[in-house]
Amino acid sequence: MQGGIRSILSNGSVLKNAILQHVRLASPVMRPLVCARNESTSAARIEEHGFESTKISDILQAKGKSADGSWLWCTTDDSVYDAVKSMTQHNVGALVVVKPGEKQSIAGIITERDYLRKIIVQGRSSKSTKVGDIMTEENKLITVTPDTKVLKAMQLMTDNRIRHIPVIDDSGMIGMVSIGDVVRAVVTEHRAELERLNAYIQGGY
Repeated sequence: MQGGIRSILSNGSVLKNAILQHVRLASPVMRPLVCARNESTSAARIEEHGFESTKISDILQAKGKSADGSWLWCTTDDSVYDAVKSMTQHNVGALVVVKPGEKQSIAGIITERDYLRKIIVQGRSSKSTKVGDIMTEENKLITVTPDTKVLKAMQLMTDNRIRHIPVIDDSGMIGMVSIGDVVRAVVTEHRAELERLNAYIQGGY
């Protein structure tokens, strides 16, 4: 998974530049068509869309307010067992952790990895251990904002080996995205970009 993500990050701009170069250095047969359509203006229009136009806010909007996992939480006083049970029921790999009675105040995050490394491997009881004892605390969290570009978020997640990242704005916690959300957004964006470039080459602009 990590290798595939790094490939997308490293090859995305290469692919884009290669196709744009193909457009600008078109064959003699296609060159008049390209020039006739004002190459500089159309190429600029393609660049404006770009491989990096999608933002985290686009992912949250696509997931919708009712999407499971977009804003699921537990408290620091909940048992790890109950937290993991909630993850299983909602088919997600992480929960935002808040302080009891303070839903808008994020205290940290608990993930499946925390459960495996800090409960299973260490032989601890998930029913007697509180979420606050094994969570990643708020001051150590890596977060993004709604305006963060998706490729930037992917880079943060890959470099730090994390699979979930909270989305924060001035009002506090507004959602969470997973590496799966990010990869799907990047793949979709690349597909749309290739379609635009192909339409340009074929004379669709």
